[in-house]
Amino acid sequence: MPAMMITRRDLVASFALLAEFLAADGHVAAQTAPPSAAPAAPRPPIFKHDLPNVTLDDWEVTVSHVDYPPGRVGTMHHHAGFVLAYVLEGSIYTKISGQGERKTYNVGQMFYEPPGATHEESGNASQTQPAKLLAMIFAKKGSTLTTPVK
Repeated sequence: MPAMMITRRDLVASFALLAEFLAADGHVAAQTAPPSAAPAAPRPPIFKHDLPNVTLDDWEVTVSHVDYPPGRVGTMHHHAGFVLAYVLEGSIYTKISGQGERKTYNVGQMFYEPPGATHEESGNASQTQPAKLLAMIFAKKGSTLTTPVK
């Protein structure tokens, strides 16, 4: 089977489609509003960030759910390629090298890990409620996606 090539334009279009999908639950509620209700204003983008200047030849995206039970603290690590993460449930804190102080992200928010960055801190911001994120790792095919940092 021939290899599938993805252009930067296709990649950006895929992100836009994913954002639309993730925001769809709000649109469904708006569509069921009574006909007398005023139309909703367009929503601003969920996330916007420059992408690294990489060729995507022989790259793939791996999308995974990452569960954070209450109080879970992750270990320091880095990923091959770059990462986009979308918080599906709860609140997650993270500190990524080169991006300043630790930040907390809530449902519907995203964060970005550039190529070569170290994920210095990560964890569930709650000691009582679970959290979950959707991690999209873009890397060369066959790469080790997550490597612990000692």
